[in-house]
Amino acid sequence: MNQLNKSELQIMKYLWKIEKGFMKQIVEEFPNPAPAYTTISTLLTRMDNKGYVGFEKLGRDKCYYPIIQKNAYFTGQVKSMVTDFFNNSSSQFASFFTKNADFSVEELEELQRLVETKIEEQKKTI
Repeated sequence: MNQLNKSELQIMKYLWKIEKGFMKQIVEEFPNPAPAYTTISTLLTRMDNKGYVGFEKLGRDKCYYPIIQKNAYFTGQVKSMVTDFFNNSSSQFASFFTKNADFSVEELEELQRLVETKIEEQKKTI
């Protein structure tokens, strides 16, 4: 799965938020000054070619929608990062993440609870 560039990702965030929308609705999501319609149209065409968005043609207009869901995209990006930067080691990633993020004790305890819950779920499937 290709990574979206910054502009494409911004459009995807808006599409994930509105779920389906015409060009005008997508442009309205941008803070002022919004990019030109032609810029957004070009990006949407590129994203359609990559398989990230689709559209329904309604007369002269196109109603765009995300093909890939936010969770699936994010999961793919994290897996790619773990593979590319942490020798495909989830434990190296987790170690880096916890050492380099400024977590409070409460946040670390919440992470611990999440990991313990996942361990219990995995044990049930064995």
